[in-house]
Order: sequence, then structure tokens, then C-alpha cells
Amino acid sequence: MAAPDNASGAASPPQRPYHHMRGGGFRNPPGSPRRNATFWDFLKFLLWDMRRKRLPPLPEGLATASPPDLEALGENQVAWLGHACFALRLGGKLVLTDPYLGDVAGPFGLGPRRFLPPALRAEQLPRLDLIAISHNHYDHIDTKALKAYRWRAETPVVCPLGVGTLLRKLGYSQVIELDWWQDWQLGDLTVTALPAVHFSGRGPFDRNRTLWASLAFASPRKKAWFGGDTGYGACFREIGERTGPYDLALVGIGAYTPRIIMEASHATPEEAVQIARDIEAKSAVGMHWGSIMLTPEDPFEAPERFRQAALEQQYGEGNAWVMQVGEVRGF
Repeated sequence: MAAPDNASGAASPPQRPYHHMRGGGFRNPPGSPRRNATFWDFLKFLLWDMRRKRLPPLPEGLATASPPDLEALGENQVAWLGHACFALRLGGKLVLTDPYLGDVAGPFGLGPRRFLPPALRAEQLPRLDLIAISHNHYDHIDTKALKAYRWRAETPVVCPLGVGTLLRKLGYSQVIELDWWQDWQLGDLTVTALPAVHFSGRGPFDRNRTLWASLAFASPRKKAWFGGDTGYGACFREIGERTGPYDLALVGIGAYTPRIIMEASHATPEEAVQIARDIEAKSAVGMHWGSIMLTPEDPFEAPERFRQAALEQQYGEGNAWVMQVGEVRGF
């Protein structure tokens, strides 16, 4: 009988995860939509679609009359500060997600500008137990806000692989980088980095050099999932099977046109409901809308489509939450 290849007893090298590219960098999980947009699609998007967009009148009631008191946030409560920035308390820990709290999403003061201010500015934040970051885009990592936060040395930050370099430059000394499916524990709170369908980059030469992720937060009693930025893909059924169910999903519903460009990056409101169903979330908050125009669709149509999709997909309209900026809810 022929001897096996590893008859010498040497351990086989660990298999490289699918999302780790040979030579460095990352890619989306299997079953994700392909990127089919051409150079001309992007040119039309930048020079025609975005130049023609006009902000409609702001609907009444987009934001609460007063800012939330994050120090008073109770266990299993969540506050929306705008865009993808939430504060939530789980396992006794006050967590902040994707702190974009400035006015411009871009470098050197260039880029899309907010039309609705955040519920709080970085200078108004209390001391947090944890900052959690999904990826390195400018509307999710706001360097001015992160510099303005007063407890950089004391507050740990969880982020995907490669993002820690930027955070350490901003003065954060407790940085935990996670790959997909890896956990980190903070007292009674467990944080897990999970797959997402997106990309990364803050300039022309670093595309996909750092990882992007969705994030799960679990206490002994409750579980919440934060989607960051993501398109729809097969990975969410796997997340539901391996880590679900969840009490709450924070899922993006805006910035989804043109589809040929955004399909592999941002879910439609209808796909957002499907994501919540796939991960087995009891309720879902629609986020990533109502603060800044990143794409040319009407920025206020997403919530109505989100609620309608919840009805049509038998998820339940009452389970598809549309919060005000500054609102606090229990879950």
C-alpha cells in the first residue's frame, strides 16, 4: 500500500479561507452577486446620475426633538444616531457602531454631505464600553469623530482584519481585529465578526486590502446583528443556520441604485427584509438612509418599501422598524 503524502507526520498547512485572496486582500463569500458594472456604468453614475440628483423636501419627524441620553440607555435598548451609527446596551456594555458623526463622508472635506445632522456629535458621547466597526469606508469610519472621542485609550475597538492600522493611528490602543466567524469576549458580551457582501477602500490604491464584516452582539439573554454595509447573498442563510436566531437586526435599506453597481454592495429594502428572515431575526431596524445621499434614488422612499416588503414576505410590518434619528427602543 502506498504511503500517504503526509506519512512523515508533518502537519498539513491550514487551508486558506475562501474570502482571503492569494497574495493578500479579500473577496466576498461564495454565492454573492457578481460585479458586472463597467467603466461606463461608473462614469454615467458619477457624471450624470449623481449630478442630476436633487434632495426632496425633508419629511416631518425624521429626528426626535431632543438627543438621546446614552448613559441612561437601559439593557436591551438601542438608539439610532443616524446612518449606520447606533448605540446599544447588551450584557451591561454600551456599544457604538460605525461612528460617522461628522458632516462630510470623504477625505479633506470632499464628498457627500449630510442633510440631517446626527443625534449626537462625537464630543457629546459618554464613555463607551466598546466601539464596533464594520469596514473602512468614510461613512462608517469618521476619523474626525474618532479623534474627538475623549476616551480613546480606555475604550476597546473591534474591527475586521486590517482596519486596526488606521484606528491605532487615531490613538486607539485597544484594537481587536477579527476574521469572519471569530469571537471576542468583553465580560458578558460576545462579539462575532460575520460575512457581508461589500468591499473596502479609502483611496484609489487600497481596494479590498482590508476586510469588511457584519457583526453579532450576544449577551446571556439577547442577540443583535449589525449589517454594516452589505448586498444580499447566500451567506445570510449560513449566518442564520450557524448563529441565529437574533432578537434584532440592524440592516441597511438605502443607497441601492443603480443596481448594476450597487447589487454587490447594498441591499434593496426588499432584500433587507430577506436578510432579516435569513438570519432569523425577530425584528429589524432599517438603517443607512435618511442622513446623506450616496446614490441617486429618492432618499426617503426606502422606509415605505421596507414596510411593504415585510408585509409581502410575511415578516410582519410591525417587525420592520423605521426609527427616528435619536429614537430609543427596547428589543
